[in-house]
Amino acid sequence: YTDAGPIPGAVEAIAELRRRHVSFRFVTNTTRRSRRGLVERLWGYGFEVDPAEVFTSVMAGVRLLRERGIVRVAPFVARDTLEDLSAFELLGGTSAAPAAAAAPPAAVVIGDLGDQWTPALLNQAFRCVLDGALLIALQKDRYWLGRTGLELDAGPYVAAIEYATGRASVVCGKPSAGFYLGALADLGVTTPGAAAMVGDDLWADVGGAQHAGLRGWLVRTGKFREDVLAQSGVKPDRILDSVVGLVRAA
Repeated sequence: YTDAGPIPGAVEAIAELRRRHVSFRFVTNTTRRSRRGLVERLWGYGFEVDPAEVFTSVMAGVRLLRERGIVRVAPFVARDTLEDLSAFELLGGTSAAPAAAAAPPAAVVIGDLGDQWTPALLNQAFRCVLDGALLIALQKDRYWLGRTGLELDAGPYVAAIEYATGRASVVCGKPSAGFYLGALADLGVTTPGAAAMVGDDLWADVGGAQHAGLRGWLVRTGKFREDVLAQSGVKPDRILDSVVGLVRAA
């Protein structure tokens, strides 16, 4: 789907995959909604989906924070997404709690804030990282397709903090190989080459999947642009007009 609604035929295509007993997960870099919110949106569009079938970059970020024993987090994510970070002590950022100098955050977590980004928020994230907080990018996508056209995603803001501090971020979502391998483990798939990632992002979906050992299939919907494909240097294993092609070609 896009912000305009479901891709024509997508609801029926997913239902057909279920009928054929094809295993899949809905994997997403979207950080503007919690997993609960994403599931509710899919339900609203008519998709049959269980919450366990949705694998998000926020979930991957939570796993990373836990693995590193981090408790105090400065979240720069949409307020709807804060519920997925409720296991941590949230300080500053878009949380309701002010940052405390005596107990600074151990990590800065950045997602897509869209037009909620302000110079003050960027400066706060910059200062936290400069003072030693780990910079965690839930995703680093360049742009996405909004209601009015292509819009900057989280990647440019993460890059700004990296440039200003001289410190690299840890990316949790696509195109991180760990994200894909986590989704495959959730499916019980141990051979990446047996799976394909289907998406509209050349770098995060196609290139990232290929780097992790999966096949990368590109769809000509969403933010797809023919000129970007021609100039990208990324070579999809397959190109479909839309996700409907998954069942039409089978």
